[in-house]
Amino acid sequence: MEVFWYIIIATVLAMFFILDGYDFGTGIIHLFFAKKEEDKEVIAKSAGLFWDSNEVWLVAAGGMLFMAFPTFYASVFSGFYLPLIIVLWLIIFRAIGLEFRGQFHYQMWKDIWDKSFGVASLLLALFFGIALGNIVRGVNLGGVENGVSVYEGHYFFLPLWDSTFSPLSKTPGIIDWFTIIIGLISVVTLAIHGANWIILKTNSSINNKLKGVIFKLNIVLVILTLFSIIVWQIVNPNALDNFINRPYLIIFPIIYITGLVGLFFIKKLKKDIYGFTFSTLLVLGGITSSLASLFPVILPSINNINESLTIYNTSASEYGLSVALNWGIIGFILLFVYMIIQKRLMGGKVDKMDYGH
Repeated sequence: MEVFWYIIIATVLAMFFILDGYDFGTGIIHLFFAKKEEDKEVIAKSAGLFWDSNEVWLVAAGGMLFMAFPTFYASVFSGFYLPLIIVLWLIIFRAIGLEFRGQFHYQMWKDIWDKSFGVASLLLALFFGIALGNIVRGVNLGGVENGVSVYEGHYFFLPLWDSTFSPLSKTPGIIDWFTIIIGLISVVTLAIHGANWIILKTNSSINNKLKGVIFKLNIVLVILTLFSIIVWQIVNPNALDNFINRPYLIIFPIIYITGLVGLFFIKKLKKDIYGFTFSTLLVLGGITSSLASLFPVILPSINNINESLTIYNTSASEYGLSVALNWGIIGFILLFVYMIIQKRLMGGKVDKMDYGH
């Protein structure tokens, strides 16, 4: 039952990063490449019409974590308290940036909320990547100092950064040079994903330019990916053991590589949906590869005093998991029905659709 719920929650998280990920990427493209007012308006619309339904997946993931793995939920929500508050504020400013820009037709007003939307989207992509970096790096569970746990073995608290700024520190912070690398990979990946979404859903005048941007960003992503694998071996020499011991898990890196290779042909693809499909594989492969490298661990311990958190030592009781299954099925049906209806109502190009007026 623990494995079942792990797969379900991983699926919901992957759906969030695929769906809301293109919103983050749209904001990044809007910030750096949208110069004309008509482009700014239609690009903001391509995110604004979808962001609220996409973020339902994040709420669902949080609820399922609380239901299936309450110890893990309690641990990460207390340990990552500072970045979670930052993420909350960024989500707020991204949303009101989209909702407020069209309320008054004054250029300064629009410029303020355009920057709010773009900067918040950029920082959200960065912080979610940094969060993933913390998960694969591990944390000082129990807050061990001089061989003694300051907290209970499954709790921790991280400052935003440690004075050494190193992932090899015995008391690392949330931000270090390794998590920054993972954060940059997240920014580049979601910028590519957002650009493909804009091409798919709009007739923006910069669509052809964006294909060139995607190609260049894909080169950067290849370099960052190779570099991250090398430094990951420094941070955790056993990082790839799962793929050796469980060869079937190699399917997830293959999904990532497929997306990466496919995007090099972005200028030759005849249908816009193909580019978006390849960037979707990129996001899906990146998330699932990271999780597969840790399984069944969900939060590694970097000390030898307290054991890592796994799907087995953080789960609810068997009875609780089985009861939750009934409500989970109902919730999943509602979630998919909501998504399907919303996507069908907003099918095709969004240029002529009304939003924010």
